[in-house]
Amino acid sequence: MAKRPEPQQATIEKMRRYVEKYWEKSGTVGHPDAEVTKAVVLGLAANTEECGRPLCPCNFYPDKEAELREHGRRWICACDEMKQWKYCHCLLFVTPEGMPITEYLPEDHEGRQVYGVVKDPTPDKGRESRDLAK
Repeated sequence: MAKRPEPQQATIEKMRRYVEKYWEKSGTVGHPDAEVTKAVVLGLAANTEECGRPLCPCNFYPDKEAELREHGRRWICACDEMKQWKYCHCLLFVTPEGMPITEYLPEDHEGRQVYGVVKDPTPDKGRESRDLAK
């Protein structure tokens, strides 16, 4: 299998700036392991160049274009889970301890089952789509 070309530096920087602004807006921080953040930002940049949108790189899409057509912005960073529940399965937006916030997730959500209840250290920030949460 051919290796995907590295995204352009300008696209990487654009995604990095976006992520930094969203950390502030959501009251989250980057993962303590900088390599986690780097990998996700590179994936976002690559998907932006490939399909024109920062599609979450932590999911597998048999057809990225079909995903965008059929599910709209569901997996566009910041994804619906992040905007509704402040939960980032990529670990790009986390607590200072590197944990994804699970406090607002439905009890049967995989994130709650894997991580338990992780309280939101900044409940006054983020969750701009909280009213859509089920």
